[in-house]
Amino acid sequence: KMTPWMGALMDNLEVLHGVQEGGSFGHGATDDLLKNKIKIRSLNFMRGRTFLNRYIIIDEAQNLTSKQIKTLVTRAGPGTKIICLGDIKQIDTPYLSETTAGLTFAVDRFKAWQHSAHITLTRGERSRLAYYAAEHL
Repeated sequence: KMTPWMGALMDNLEVLHGVQEGGSFGHGATDDLLKNKIKIRSLNFMRGRTFLNRYIIIDEAQNLTSKQIKTLVTRAGPGTKIICLGDIKQIDTPYLSETTAGLTFAVDRFKAWQHSAHITLTRGERSRLAYYAAEHL
């Protein structure tokens, strides 16, 4: 059921783990990682949950509202770390903007907390074409 959401993750795992060069071993290692270590969950089923001693990666956070990001971040129990990934230049939710996106909200609300950090990457890693398109389209 979560397969449509796994495309970006799979693409990046293949790059990070050299699946193309690794042959069947690389595929097996990636499959093992996905089956045993990485779990994909839908935002719709997070209410009421508590995650203990986990690393939670919230991808495409620029498309979340402030209420959605709050729902996710408040699921963290003791020992849990949360990483929000996103690019506010890639917002494609019609009712959000760079100033109203949940990612912007979270960065703003956490900037004074000593246990948080915010990193802005200055260039993309996809390709020159993708970088140009992001700047000009």
